[in-house]
Amino acid sequence: MGSLVVTSRSFSKHPVLRQEVLKLYPDAKFNDDDLSLSGDSLVQFLEGYDKAITALEVIDHSILARLPDLRVIGKYGVGLDMIDLHAMDKFDVKLGWTGGVNKRSVSELVISFAISLLHRAVFANIEVRNGEWYQVKGRQLSDCTFGIVGCGHIGKDLIKLLRPFDCKILVHDILDFKEFYKKNNVTPVGLEELIKKSDVVTLHLPQNDSTENIMNQDRLHMLKKDAILINLARGRLIDESTLKQILHKGKIAGAALDVFAVEPPTDIEFALMDNVIVTPHIGGSTEEAILAMGMAAISGLSNPKNPLEFE
Repeated sequence: MGSLVVTSRSFSKHPVLRQEVLKLYPDAKFNDDDLSLSGDSLVQFLEGYDKAITALEVIDHSILARLPDLRVIGKYGVGLDMIDLHAMDKFDVKLGWTGGVNKRSVSELVISFAISLLHRAVFANIEVRNGEWYQVKGRQLSDCTFGIVGCGHIGKDLIKLLRPFDCKILVHDILDFKEFYKKNNVTPVGLEELIKKSDVVTLHLPQNDSTENIMNQDRLHMLKKDAILINLARGRLIDESTLKQILHKGKIAGAALDVFAVEPPTDIEFALMDNVIVTPHIGGSTEEAILAMGMAAISGLSNPKNPLEFE
């Protein structure tokens, strides 16, 4: 089976995942000292092992060049933006990864954010805590146009969960899922048309050169005055400075942000706004999703592929 090291702190603390690893790799090394690993410390932790389970650690050319024994990485989590796939290919390191295993966790949270903001539940809660008591008027999700940017695993699952609400759904993706769109009664549109027409805009894209800052200054100003923006994907998809400005000026109704360009964010201004929900990257953090992601990482160690297959 080879030798295994687990860099992820949360994986290392999970009793079920730990037990499953030890069944296959009795001598596995875990991150029991709760170390934040990067650069030299990451290399030192991985040295001498031919398999690794990683999560948020940056695995790039400079790291892989110093790890001649490493042959397989099992990725814990659904994002691959922390890993240089081309560097893995160059150093003949295979990748075990399964996309979309946390989709239900994320899509449920999107709906809860949308309903909370549409009903102005966050604002109402703040008012009650401040000693006020009056009925705050909101809106129903069922009467809204819901715009989904990115129709991958999460986007598709979200569409299925939205069916009972009978809201109009617009979707934008670089790929054409014609049969899925037709079957689920959703309308594919261009990105800017979606932004202009939607009451709720939610982002479900990977972070790469083509998606970074996709919600730039111009596009953020295209949002309707009563629109809500939700981001549970990656922080760098949004121009955070411009978003802050339009929220302050009341140019959109609200936002829900589970991710930021820098985490944890040093600027807490978003968290202080009464029309914004801020959470610490919990989209895929249900017990069920964590277990599914961990089991997928373990399985990936035995069935790895060329990393370029995941581009």
